[in-house]
Amino acid sequence: MKPMGAWNEGDWIAAIATLVLVVFLAVGARIAVQKEPEFAGHPKGLYMLFFAEMWERFSYYGMRALLIFYLTQHWLFSDSKSNLIYGAYTSLVYITPVLGGYLADRYLGQRKAVLFGGLLLAAGHSLMAVEGVGGQSDPTINVFWAALAFIIVGSGFLKANISVMVGQLYKLTDVRRDGAYTIFYMGINLGAAIGTIMVGYLGQTIGWGWGFGLAGIGMLAGLVVFVLGKAALQGAGEAPAPIARSKEWLLYAIGLGSVAVIWALVQYQDVIQSLLMVSGIALLGYVLYESFKLEKEPRERMFAILFLIALNPLFWGLFEQAGGSMNLFTDRFVDRGGTPAAIFQSINPIYIILLAPLFAGLWQWLGRRGREPSAPAKFGLALAQMGLANLVLVWGAQAYGVAAMTPVFLVFFYYLLATTAELCLSPVGLSAMNRLAPSHLASLIMGAWFYMSAVGNFVAGKIGEATGGHGGEMSKEKLLEIYELFGWIAIGVAVAVLLVSPVVKRWMHLDTLEDREPQVPQAADSLPETRTT
Repeated sequence: MKPMGAWNEGDWIAAIATLVLVVFLAVGARIAVQKEPEFAGHPKGLYMLFFAEMWERFSYYGMRALLIFYLTQHWLFSDSKSNLIYGAYTSLVYITPVLGGYLADRYLGQRKAVLFGGLLLAAGHSLMAVEGVGGQSDPTINVFWAALAFIIVGSGFLKANISVMVGQLYKLTDVRRDGAYTIFYMGINLGAAIGTIMVGYLGQTIGWGWGFGLAGIGMLAGLVVFVLGKAALQGAGEAPAPIARSKEWLLYAIGLGSVAVIWALVQYQDVIQSLLMVSGIALLGYVLYESFKLEKEPRERMFAILFLIALNPLFWGLFEQAGGSMNLFTDRFVDRGGTPAAIFQSINPIYIILLAPLFAGLWQWLGRRGREPSAPAKFGLALAQMGLANLVLVWGAQAYGVAAMTPVFLVFFYYLLATTAELCLSPVGLSAMNRLAPSHLASLIMGAWFYMSAVGNFVAGKIGEATGGHGGEMSKEKLLEIYELFGWIAIGVAVAVLLVSPVVKRWMHLDTLEDREPQVPQAADSLPETRTT
């Protein structure tokens, strides 16, 4: 063991990371073994899902903070190509939950799907630590593509299903639902904040493998918490009907086989663009087909869902510049005082941690007085704030001079507006999808939500690609021009959304929404072969 005086910064960061891991594992285990069904006013299962998702986000966002730099500095892709790869990768991370949600709804149940997805994610993050010598001629780049493929498929099995399990713990009209999703969202961002600081610091100062390796450890910690917390879930996420062991293993084999497909797909971004268009039309057609089979009120609720989902591409196309073009902008054109640029990716999740309780309290306070904005109105406010974030950054950078380094406070202000926008859209959207969707389509609708987020992430890659101009290398002038254009577009769409929001609110039929007990299946041995609702 090294003497304390011989420890370098990397040793201290690793030690702090280990301590944080142990503390949160201990807290999660303590809640899990308590006999009381609730903790701090919510079911214990919420906190098990909170901790599991926290560590999954630790690994994902830690890796995300480094990815654009890894692509440009280690694998030596151009700025434009790196942004496009980044967008293609993150879009696939969000589109695979459509398949994962379907398999969980029909066969596996959410709990087994989450566990399998977590194992794939742990493998993927571990492979990210294999660096090779760098450059696109290095054959080790194939390991890198494989790592992305494991993470993409793993996210498909985990992402939508763990969000659905949160909703299964509550009645549909339980006033704690939005608050529960906000608490859950805080878990996401707590993991994201810790992950981006620790993984980003190690990756940019000690070595890529150190950062990515720590992300893999975080994912394993999430799996441990999820397994320990099974009893606290009280049956949430179990399979809708008994499934033969051979069929279950076949589904796992299909999941592993899809890794090979994604390994090839992620290398060809133009193909992904075409597939997004084709699969998007097919998904829309299927959701509409299911909608028209419903009675009037649930059918109109499905129309409201589709309206909200349709706003995702523009919002996430702008928001997800954070890990791509905004990350490069911060690295090259912002006076950071020597702080590694990847660490600035922690600003957004830290703001979430600070502001999420305020927003949760604000919605409840307004709700008790009958003045809470509807979900579509909140979406309009989100788009307006995201557009303003772009414009404030552009105007501020221009005021200080395009040739000068941009003051760092403008980056903090940009992320503040982006964060308040996110709090008006993301947790509200998660809650609305679970609340309005028919129970037999719950995971599919949540998957569709993430699908349109996938489209938004690919749009983010295309926007980032445009900031590189014809030469492929980013210029500050070009980035500000693109950001200003899309800032005005977002504000224009926001005004239109606010104008039609009363109509969409009527489609939601909140006054006649029937309550039901938490959506927990019966014990498996008492279920019929098929389940209808």
